[in-house]
Amino acid sequence: MQYGLSRYAALAVLALGAVAMALPAVPVLAQKNTPAPVKKLGESGAWEAYVDDAPGGKICFVIGKPKKVDAAHAKPDDVRMSVTHRPSDKVANVVNFILGYRAKGNSDAVLDIDGKKFPLFTDKDGAWTRDAATDRAVVIALTRGRDATIKAEPERGKPTADTYDLSGFTAAVQMIDKACGVKR
Repeated sequence: MQYGLSRYAALAVLALGAVAMALPAVPVLAQKNTPAPVKKLGESGAWEAYVDDAPGGKICFVIGKPKKVDAAHAKPDDVRMSVTHRPSDKVANVVNFILGYRAKGNSDAVLDIDGKKFPLFTDKDGAWTRDAATDRAVVIALTRGRDATIKAEPERGKPTADTYDLSGFTAAVQMIDKACGVKR
């Protein structure tokens, strides 16, 4: 009987020893499968530029917060605009607004950049252009503009207008263009 117990004890010691020897390798293995963190490229004015070396391909984006938020419908920290490049998908200049509230169903938003208006469609709490050509035209207008105002209609309440200061936008877009190899 004692022989069997010693045999199991010896196997247990060997198993624990093998586990103990393998433990230092676990963090190394985990690091290889962990995606690289998003890296801040810089900031300019109210705009921040980032690159994400995601497993499916690099993603570069600019994020900005408005200088004036229609506070009756949204918290200022919930409202922002972004422009994104995904070169592995052959996508550049994707314009997106996070409204900070749910938009009224089947409603459109209007983006006004120094008097030039662009139609946007809404879905839940976001607004986008309808196609890549409009995305490109919006980004060009944003780089040349001083202010951009998005007007949208919430599910409940009066229409909103959030205004973005475009100072620094061009420099931030140049950072992501360089990081993702986008030519203008």
